[in-house]
Amino acid sequence: MTHPSSEKIYVAGHRGMVGSAIVRALRSEGHTALLTRSREELELTDQDAVRRFFAAERPTQVYLAAAKVGGIHANNTYPAEFIYENLMVQANVIDAAFRHGVKKLLFLGSSCIYPRLAPQPMAENALLTGPLEPTNEPYAVAKIAGIKLCESYNRQYGASHGVDYRSVMPTNLYGPGDNYHPDNSHVIPALIRRIHEAKTHQTPSVTLWGTGTPRREFLYVEDMARACLHVMALDSSRYTQQTQPMLSHINVGYGDDITIRDLAQMICQVVGYTGSLTFDPSKPDGSPRKLMDSSCLKALGWQPQISLEQGLSLAYTDFLRTYDNP
Repeated sequence: MTHPSSEKIYVAGHRGMVGSAIVRALRSEGHTALLTRSREELELTDQDAVRRFFAAERPTQVYLAAAKVGGIHANNTYPAEFIYENLMVQANVIDAAFRHGVKKLLFLGSSCIYPRLAPQPMAENALLTGPLEPTNEPYAVAKIAGIKLCESYNRQYGASHGVDYRSVMPTNLYGPGDNYHPDNSHVIPALIRRIHEAKTHQTPSVTLWGTGTPRREFLYVEDMARACLHVMALDSSRYTQQTQPMLSHINVGYGDDITIRDLAQMICQVVGYTGSLTFDPSKPDGSPRKLMDSSCLKALGWQPQISLEQGLSLAYTDFLRTYDNP
């Protein structure tokens, strides 16, 4: 059996919130031969550069966490960039991995792959059963293509080349390394920043987008990283018992959801903000509800460990370490 430290593992997107958490999780399990490259060192949309990297480094495993991500505003403003960059990164990395002998790869998708009005909680078999949420459709289409890339390489090359490429679909993630940009961040980091600034400037009220009624599920990023390692370590026969060749992705969720209004109030408590919250219903809400059915992964032995209350406190502590007061 190969010792963990001798496994040459490439983590694509290691500077991102999820990728950095995967790196920490791998190191905690004794993996020391980790390959990482910044975007300045390796442009993943450049097919030739990606192929040269794989030819030179010859990783044995790949975690594909690199992606162009953002919230509703960013997805609405840059739809062409979201679909193009994500398609190119996925195609280049997955194909180069195959061409250079990588047998095990994990692709990280998103819960937005499911139809806007999918039955709740969303099970894996809801994929491609209805229209997507328009505000992030380009990103979702790219992530669906990533799943199908992995499945197609498995179907064509699994028996002949030992290819075993898996996909996990996380719910909304948050935690250390999150993006706190005032315009292009997801809901938890956006709320943390806005509410912190309101506290700092003693602003009496904070106005938030939408009605506050949509429900969202959130998972602390360290739990997601542990789920990724868990899925990669599963015996192939056990994994295939829970999946199908053309429906092979696995959901990763916390198992419970919360309204945006209640989430914002919880963040107010964590931050110590005592002002009021108002909502602007002229702004988009996005999907009315997004709760994942993670029963498949839980049947395979994984459970989240960090509650939302604990995770928000940890996330705010991380925010304070990295935030520069304007």
